[in-house]
Amino acid sequence: MSKKGRILVAMSGGIDSTVTAMMLHEEGYEVVGITMKTWDYASSGGSKKETGCCSLDSINDARQISVDMGFHHFIVDIREEFGDYVIDNFVDEYIAGRTPNPCILCNTHIKWRALLKRADALDCEFIATGHYAKVKKEERFFVSKGVDPRKDQSYVLWGLDQFCMERTKFPLGNFTKEEIRQMAADWGYEALSKKPESYEICFVPDNDYRGFLKRRLPELEAQVKGGEFHDTNGNKIGVHDGYPFFTIGQRKGLGQAFGKPVYVTSIDPEKNIVVLGDVEDLLKNKMWVNNVNLMKYDSISSPKEVVTMVRYNDRGTNSIISQNNQSISVEFLANVRGIAPGQSAVFYEGDDVIGGGIISPNPN
Repeated sequence: MSKKGRILVAMSGGIDSTVTAMMLHEEGYEVVGITMKTWDYASSGGSKKETGCCSLDSINDARQISVDMGFHHFIVDIREEFGDYVIDNFVDEYIAGRTPNPCILCNTHIKWRALLKRADALDCEFIATGHYAKVKKEERFFVSKGVDPRKDQSYVLWGLDQFCMERTKFPLGNFTKEEIRQMAADWGYEALSKKPESYEICFVPDNDYRGFLKRRLPELEAQVKGGEFHDTNGNKIGVHDGYPFFTIGQRKGLGQAFGKPVYVTSIDPEKNIVVLGDVEDLLKNKMWVNNVNLMKYDSISSPKEVVTMVRYNDRGTNSIISQNNQSISVEFLANVRGIAPGQSAVFYEGDDVIGGGIISPNPN
């Protein structure tokens, strides 16, 4: 065994995870590659050719790199583990009138657990992924931002617990995307260095979540058809095809014109009502966050000023957070637009992730 130890690397076939494996191999780790099959796109009924991390091409790309570099590679089918939890939650959240973030749920409950389970079976001390972030430790382990602000992925990692982080490495956290592309080219993988990125949900590769819901629940469309649009004063101003097909902040795709730009400001699933308002109606300065996972500290004993992000690529807003059991109340120091229940809120102290949770209309 290598002096550095044995490490299991999650390899999707994309440039980031591939360079991660190459870097660790060059550093002297005994690398074992693993590609996880999370979803069979053919079963989703989408209209687009299968692409991304679960496609046969991506799996073959990961395997070929492993052959080239001379380390073992395994393919693991976790579709059953993935589907029962992540996809069911995705559907349930939209039915509840919320906007889920399945990638965060998958990281927290599926991928890391699956990786650690296989790492133990393969006698690997550590696991590594191609996320642009860092793992740090003071009194506790926590995630910190990567150096590339355009690629930082710390937001999607707030749910990892201490056990997961203790064994996790993020080699790309100290590099920019351009540097990673150059590394791939320098190693002779010119095509890989130019490989485009995918921002799609793996089980909705055509980005049509409404179509996915209809295929997943064939009876849904008939059940929710005939919903009403209301203005912020409660007046009916139109009809729609069902509340699950709308998200907070949505402006386009409403199905009819209203004479001026309007936005989805709230959703009432029980009454099948979607409320439309002006952009100013999306502004809020308070919210609750449930299902909290704290990283840097084991508790927030007194009100604390932090920067809170309410969506991926959000610039963040200064705020005061206070912990109440498993909930955190957030008071923003400036109005925030488009706070959507079901999305994640992540709290930062400088570059460090204090923790995060799920945005909710009410505390637990």
